[in-house]
Amino acid sequence: MKLSELKTGERGVIVKVLGHGGFRKRIVEMGFINGQMVEVLLNAPLQDPVKYRLMGYEVSLRHDEAEMIEVVSEKETQQTTQNQDETTESVSKTAPENEQFDLEKVRAEAKRKGHTINVALVGNPNCGKTSFFNFASGAHERVGNYSGVTVDAKEGTATYGDYEFLLVDLPGTYSLSAYTPEEMYVRRQIIDKTPDVIINVLDASNLERNLYLTTQLVDMNLRMVCALNMYDEFEARGDSLNHQKLGELFGVPIVPTVFKTGEGVEKLFQTIINLYEGKDTTSRHVHLNHGQYIEKAIDRVKLKLQADEQIRHRYSTRYLAIKLLENDPSAEQVVRSLQNGDEVLRERDAAANQIFLDTKEESETAIMNAKYGIIHGALQEAEFKIGTEKDTYHVTHTIDALVTNRWLGFPLFFLLLFIMFETTFTLGQYPMDWIEAGVGALGDWLNSVLPDGPIKAMLVEGVIGGVGAVIVFLPQILILYAFISFMEDSGYMARAAFIMDKLMHKMGLHGKSFIPLIMGFGCNVPAIMATRTIESRRSRLITMLILPLMSCSARLPIYIMIVGTFFALKYRSLAIMSLYAIGILMSVLMSRLFSKTLFKDQDTPFVMELPPYRFPTWKAILRHTWEKGKQYLKKMGGIILVASIIVWALGYFPHHEELSVQEQQEQSYIGRIGKAIEPAFRAQGFNWKLDVGLIAGVGAKEIVASTLGVLYAGDSEVADEAEDGEVNPALLQKMQADGVTPLIAYCFLLFVLLYFPCIATIVAIKNEANSWKWGIFAAVYTTALAWIVSAAVYQIARLFL
Repeated sequence: MKLSELKTGERGVIVKVLGHGGFRKRIVEMGFINGQMVEVLLNAPLQDPVKYRLMGYEVSLRHDEAEMIEVVSEKETQQTTQNQDETTESVSKTAPENEQFDLEKVRAEAKRKGHTINVALVGNPNCGKTSFFNFASGAHERVGNYSGVTVDAKEGTATYGDYEFLLVDLPGTYSLSAYTPEEMYVRRQIIDKTPDVIINVLDASNLERNLYLTTQLVDMNLRMVCALNMYDEFEARGDSLNHQKLGELFGVPIVPTVFKTGEGVEKLFQTIINLYEGKDTTSRHVHLNHGQYIEKAIDRVKLKLQADEQIRHRYSTRYLAIKLLENDPSAEQVVRSLQNGDEVLRERDAAANQIFLDTKEESETAIMNAKYGIIHGALQEAEFKIGTEKDTYHVTHTIDALVTNRWLGFPLFFLLLFIMFETTFTLGQYPMDWIEAGVGALGDWLNSVLPDGPIKAMLVEGVIGGVGAVIVFLPQILILYAFISFMEDSGYMARAAFIMDKLMHKMGLHGKSFIPLIMGFGCNVPAIMATRTIESRRSRLITMLILPLMSCSARLPIYIMIVGTFFALKYRSLAIMSLYAIGILMSVLMSRLFSKTLFKDQDTPFVMELPPYRFPTWKAILRHTWEKGKQYLKKMGGIILVASIIVWALGYFPHHEELSVQEQQEQSYIGRIGKAIEPAFRAQGFNWKLDVGLIAGVGAKEIVASTLGVLYAGDSEVADEAEDGEVNPALLQKMQADGVTPLIAYCFLLFVLLYFPCIATIVAIKNEANSWKWGIFAAVYTTALAWIVSAAVYQIARLFL
């Protein structure tokens, strides 16, 4: 709890002091250190400030200052002890309220809490933050070899010695400017959460660029340790650096690491502990010298900021002054809330104008150039030299000469996609058959042991028929995600964006839009979140709006079910590839339309890092694939199970034993719903069962397959299972009996491809666009597009068939 939460007369023991540089130093010097008891004496007449007793003397603090001090109260200690040992419950209940303050017990609890270190991982994309997070905490988060895979803060824990580390993996960012949502997110987390220690992860192969973010973190005056990661590649190239000297120049300890193998992790943890305990000799507050003209401007603005004492609790005034001179809109918003905010901004304008007169550069440009000058000088002083050995970039350049070749780039890309889909459907067919046989055997067993009635019907037709119709596609989902994981982790995905940039530009999109679009083949929700890396709001919105047209893995079970029923094995990959191609074509057309009508603003330049190729470990690929598989299985036991039971219940009630299965379904609630909406889909030739499947798929696309599984599970048994590679005659005969032809089936798949995104996708669009307007618009326009395309294909094809 915070010191400000203690009431008059209550006592507590200090755990740690939060906040920044000067403020934190002043508070600690006053005696607010770990293990010291502090007592609340009284509040001022206006309830602020508050008088405290500490180390035998009395001191007053404002509420907002006391809020930056973490303490443990006696009551909190009793509750913790009670939770740890239930035998103390009777003691705590009977103990009088005025029982003597057990200082040693509270100090022990404060020491325990003081041995929990909040650590934030900050660094550029591709620097290895998430690799460390996974290695240290055992968490199974994604590691993508391009900016934007980690789009939220991931939390985990690790232990070393008698310390516990609460790790927060923040999104990869190149700076703390306000250009992208990720940069703003990292800034808010650092400022609002105030971590005890920051691990700034540096890619050893890109030191000069990575250190730019380091200079901004140094400006913030936070306790920090730098991890010089991928040090094995650094040494293999023959590079050299006196990292101790570099650390001294920035006032930050630097530890060489190889997170892939865990090398240097123990030393990194020990360095964090030394830093936290104030024992590290390298760590010191450094004012990086930006040159006399800029430093003079910083001091002018800083002096005005320091007039408001409260701002110093959350911000380094030097950092805030630099951000103001960079014309940072977020910093300006903070300053406008101050009493002297207008005065500060006027001083900023005057100082920025003076920089321009002195340097002939805008203040923002002058500061960026100065920072790179600082970095260049520091690397020279630290004797940084680039080796002559062939490095990963030599291999990268060789591969790039092939995969980005003018004539070979596109054929290789589409060949890779074809191999991905062909492997997904052919290799995945074998485990799919095994799961299908297991599901069928379970259904037969339940059918034989349970008495007739609604319970048996619900389990066999609802649960087994619905969930079983979807779970059989788990192998294909896993194979698809394994391929996507390999392309992301190896660095090929960034090259795909590179070769597709010109086409993206013709679509009215940014080249970076291609990465979320490819991710959309896996799942639309994280793909929409990955649009945060696109600096242009215009491109970001267009990308979000066309992402639902990408065939996510949730549609795959429906494709496989219908294509496997109506098409022979040799045509299945082509049929499904055509659906993916049509989705891409529609996205091209719609993005062109949106860029010419809804969004006419100019786009930002295409700037994207192309990381070196790195062969991903099989462990990482398997872990990512299994994580996606677990999500799929959880969906089976959640929304799809509930939806399957609801669909079964609507088809079972009102129940009449004397009716045939077909008649029972038609007079049931679901039959009545289907019959009511059937005229709306007459132009596509759909029957009421297909219509109901589409309605059910609004929640999640897999429910379309489970709904059809439920609706057709109750029909009379037909032919035996097909020979391997042939169409499924049982389902084929059932659907043909309902008038479904291959043309209708294909038009049904077109509708599934294009219509209403799942609810989770709509919510993701709303969150990222910060407006329900765009989420609702995506739902409406995709459904209208699906109706038009499927109706057009059906009506035109009938003229020739």
